[in-house]
Formats: sequence, C-alpha cells, structure tokens
Amino acid sequence: MSKVFKKTSGNGHIALYLGKRDFVDNVDSVEIVDGVVKVDPSGLNGRKVFVYLACAFRYGSEDLDVIGLSFRRDIWIQRVQVYPPTGGNATKSPMQESLMKKVGEQGCAFSFQMPPNLPCSVALQPGPNDSGKACGVDFEVKAYIANAADSADEVIEKKDTCRLMIRKIQFAPPNDKPGPKAEITKQFMMTDKPVHLEASLQKEVYYHGDPITVNVKINNETAKVVKKIKIFVEQLTNVALYSSDTYTKAVCTEEFGETINANSTFEKSFQLKPLLSNNNEKRGIAVDGRLKDEDTHLASTTLSQGDKEMQGILISYKVKVNLIVSGGGLLGGLTASDVTVELPLTLMSPKPAEV
Repeated sequence: MSKVFKKTSGNGHIALYLGKRDFVDNVDSVEIVDGVVKVDPSGLNGRKVFVYLACAFRYGSEDLDVIGLSFRRDIWIQRVQVYPPTGGNATKSPMQESLMKKVGEQGCAFSFQMPPNLPCSVALQPGPNDSGKACGVDFEVKAYIANAADSADEVIEKKDTCRLMIRKIQFAPPNDKPGPKAEITKQFMMTDKPVHLEASLQKEVYYHGDPITVNVKINNETAKVVKKIKIFVEQLTNVALYSSDTYTKAVCTEEFGETINANSTFEKSFQLKPLLSNNNEKRGIAVDGRLKDEDTHLASTTLSQGDKEMQGILISYKVKVNLIVSGGGLLGGLTASDVTVELPLTLMSPKPAEV
C-alpha cells in the first residue's frame, strides 16, 4: 500500500485509518468502503466506539451555524459498532489486512456498502466574493466514542471524534458508439419552404478537456439568409432534495460567422472545448468533488440505472446548435428567427489504468 490516510481524535483514544479516499461507482455497484479504527480502551470509560459513513448535502458553511440551523442534510447514513467487537471474526479485505499490520492488536476493522442510487461527490462553485465552504454533496467517514450509536440525548464532544472525507466517483464506461443526432425542419412566416437543420456528435462519450466535434448540415430552401451559427454546451444541475430544481448554465459558447444564402446547402464540423478554467468566475457551476484544494474540472455526467430515484445533485449536459436566420424582404428584421436543435452530451473522466 503506497499511502495510508490517518486521522486521530483530539484526546488520542481513537484513530481512523483508510487505505484510499476515492471509491468508484460502477453504476450497478459501488466499491466497498473499508478501513480500521485503532482503539485505546483505557480512555473509553465504559463507552463504545462507532463508525459511520454519511452522504450529505451541504448548503452553507458550518461557521454560520449560530442560530440552530442545520446546514447539512443527510441523504444516507450507516453506523456500525467497532468496539467492543460484535459478532464473529468477519473476513478482512486485503486493504484491512494491510492496515491491521500497521495498526497492531488495537485495530478494529469496519466496512460499508453504499447503495448504487447515491449521487457522486460534487460541489457548486462559489462566486468570487463568496466565503465558506461550497454547497455540494460530500461523503464522510467518522469514528466516535459514545454510549449509543445514535442517541438524541447524548452530546458527542469533538475531542471524541475523528473523520476523513472520501469521494464517490464515476468513470466513463468503455464506449465507441456513434454520438446522438437531432434534426428539425422549420417553416417561417410568409415563406412556403423550410430550413432543415441536422446536427450530430462524433461520439457518445467525451472526456474532460477533449474537443467536442459537432457536425452541422443545413438545407436552406427559403429566401432568407442564415447569418451565423451559435453552438453552446450547457450544464444542467438537478438539485433533488425536498423538491427537484434544475439549473441550466452555459459552460461553453462559440459563434461562427458562416453565411448560408437562400436556396443553398451547407455542411461543416465545428469544435468546442468546455473547460472549468473558462468558467472560474461563474457562481453555481457544478464541479467534481475534490479533497482539499487540488485541481478539479467541470462536474461529470451522472450515470444512473434509471429505475431508482436519486437524491442530491445530478449532472447532465447538452449541446445546442442555433441558426440565426435574417428576415429579408420588405419586413426585414421583423421576420428574423432562430432554428435550434439539442443533443445530449456525456462528459466524464476516463477510467485510470490502475482502477
């Protein structure tokens, strides 16, 4: 094991050990979260040691919690007692065996199996003048000393706890399918023939930082002129908690000064590259969850099984192709119009070789 992540409680009586902090969601199942807690029984005073794994939606800084408002809402939480041990000796994973060698006889192993319908780690980018933690979905492993696993009457002091943040992440599935295609035929006022627009993506899945190729075909049978082509990549952030609200933000916008004259056809491929670095000042852009202040990128598309309802923050993308069509004739700009098609876009990170 190349690295061990460790956090010790303020009183030194318990210490939490994890062999990794990124856990992969393969859509139908999630990697087991396994670790070890080192327990010094002499400091427990008859109390027990528990560990929980919680997936929570955070919508404000904990520093602001001065009027009893909770700024965290647990989406899912599971608790286990690690000391005194309960039940028999469960089979330890290779990760736990390795951690136990490091910790010694005072080590108590634990594991959690997350359900597949939890969201991934994601944060909403704060604005330039915002302070405190970003809103988002995070995952926390916490060990604590208490009389009961979850008692409303018991106050657990901070010195009796230790916690590590982890991430639940998804990688792009192996996919060489062709991308989606959409088309529209639009008839304008005072014209008897239409404009036909067809747009397609070269492939179904794109990686962060890769240029996205959009193929555009236009058949302009009208007397109007297509003045320019605008192509957007939009991020749709669905915040599903008490209700379901979707926020749409353009993360990449390109304008191409292509002119398609009356009664003519046009075919061309355009490239766009949606990058977080071009959206650093935009409040509310969703980014992949990060541990500490490492680099991240635009949030990845959320893959789901489709039949299970998910809570938290769910991410999707679409590409919009928009033709600006001039009026022409006596009425000029009064009869100007747009022709628009939309394509679903899957934007993710490739699966690393070692995962």
